[in-house]
Amino acid sequence: MARRVGVVGYGHLGQYLVSEIEKRDDIQLAFVWNRTLDSLKGKVPEEKILKDLNDFKDCHADLIVEVAHPDISIQYGSLFLSHADYMIGSPTALADISLESALRGAASGHGLYVPSGAFWGGEDIKKMADRGTLQALKVTMTKHPAAFKLSGKLKDINDTVTDTPVTLYEGSVRDLCPLAPNNVNTMAAAALAAHNLGFDKVQGLLVSDPSLRDWHVVEVELWGPGDIAADRAFHCRTVKRNPATFGAVSGTATYASFLSSLLAAHGKGPGVHLC
Repeated sequence: MARRVGVVGYGHLGQYLVSEIEKRDDIQLAFVWNRTLDSLKGKVPEEKILKDLNDFKDCHADLIVEVAHPDISIQYGSLFLSHADYMIGSPTALADISLESALRGAASGHGLYVPSGAFWGGEDIKKMADRGTLQALKVTMTKHPAAFKLSGKLKDINDTVTDTPVTLYEGSVRDLCPLAPNNVNTMAAAALAAHNLGFDKVQGLLVSDPSLRDWHVVEVELWGPGDIAADRAFHCRTVKRNPATFGAVSGTATYASFLSSLLAAHGKGPGVHLC
């Protein structure tokens, strides 16, 4: 029997997911909700448009996928988990300690799924965290200034970038997430995979590079067993160049990765799961 999927959000990623779901036989569309309902008319079958998100349970979704904004998890995350599995497309929301605790508690009957997105090597990092051998993790994300949606001091710095790369932020992922909630979901996924370090100890570096018009670059660097100070510890560094439309928040390859995560988001039972 095909799983029923509800999609919350109809931006570029939401549109892609709805289109792909409708092509498949193993999953079917339960509902689509968007803050601006007019954007759904003529694009989504009328009977699949959910006008009031509070009525989501009437659609009997097996999996609800958020691709809208971190605020959705704040308002509805626990409610979603009381009726269905929930895939959180904006895991930066979990940098809020109280929300992470609430959703972990709510995931007692259904699964809370975290998509890997642009994060590379998540399962391997989680295995090291499970064994307690992961000592440090740093994620560097470099994008064109136009690809950032920032707030506060980071926005002010990014607005001054002209012709040379500028470091916008370097420090804990927890402090970064509220300042760049749309841009650093990759880092949030890393902090969840590296659960023995968490949001406070996983380090994030955000770079605005005006020469990077067609790519997003994500570098993941980790240290495992051994003596880091003496440079005798296990060390791995990966660099991924993700093609991206100019000014886009997400790279092109992230869309297909997200669909793969959606298809994998089932059958793992209660708790928090990478997918």
